[in-house]
Amino acid sequence: MPSVFLRHTATALMTAGLLAASSTQAVLASDTHGHDHSHDSAHTHDHNQGHADESAHSHNHDEDIHAGYFDDDQVKARALSDWEGDWRSVYPLLQSGTLDEVFAHKAQDGDKSAEAYKQYYREGYRTDVERIDIHGQDVTFHANGDAYTGRYADDGHEILEYKAGNRGVRYSFKKTAGDEQAPEFIQFSDHDIAPTDAHHYHLYMGDDRQALLDNVVNWPTYYPASLSDQQIAQEMMAH
Repeated sequence: MPSVFLRHTATALMTAGLLAASSTQAVLASDTHGHDHSHDSAHTHDHNQGHADESAHSHNHDEDIHAGYFDDDQVKARALSDWEGDWRSVYPLLQSGTLDEVFAHKAQDGDKSAEAYKQYYREGYRTDVERIDIHGQDVTFHANGDAYTGRYADDGHEILEYKAGNRGVRYSFKKTAGDEQAPEFIQFSDHDIAPTDAHHYHLYMGDDRQALLDNVVNWPTYYPASLSDQQIAQEMMAH
């Protein structure tokens, strides 16, 4: 099984009974930013600033959500179809140097050097699963020249609270059938909190549901397979 399928014992960060199928909350105290996060404060905004018109208000409202600031009642259930399609990992692009311009761009306004950003994302993006195909309830993983498929059903969602003060939502799906190599659980984070088609996502894969919720270090990231290397880099710099 690929190394990305985490098999560690999670630290008990949630009180008993909070892992119901409905939305719950946990404080991930070990994290200072949360990767279901604002991508290193890329979505900086002033919550007290007045909005010039309704369209500006809507735009800033969406930015708030993507940065991890939202109310519980805004979070809605989502179907696997939100992530339908063929996707590819950005980890090979990091390894090849294609994303070096992205890290240099981040360094211009961030608090790290380009090399420090690269090392940070190297751990975040790390995965053996180069491609993922999602069609209906079937998810096919491509890793190390092999392909295996699992059928997944909705397993609820969790609201996670981060030490930095922002929050994220993980949408969880549990395997109901398929190949043994396919992980028992997959959890999506794409910075949206209600039904919508994903444009990219972070996917947590493994056999321990709680361990995946506790993981804020490794978040394999996928973009549409139809995009070129340069288009993916441009998308990253635009957001």
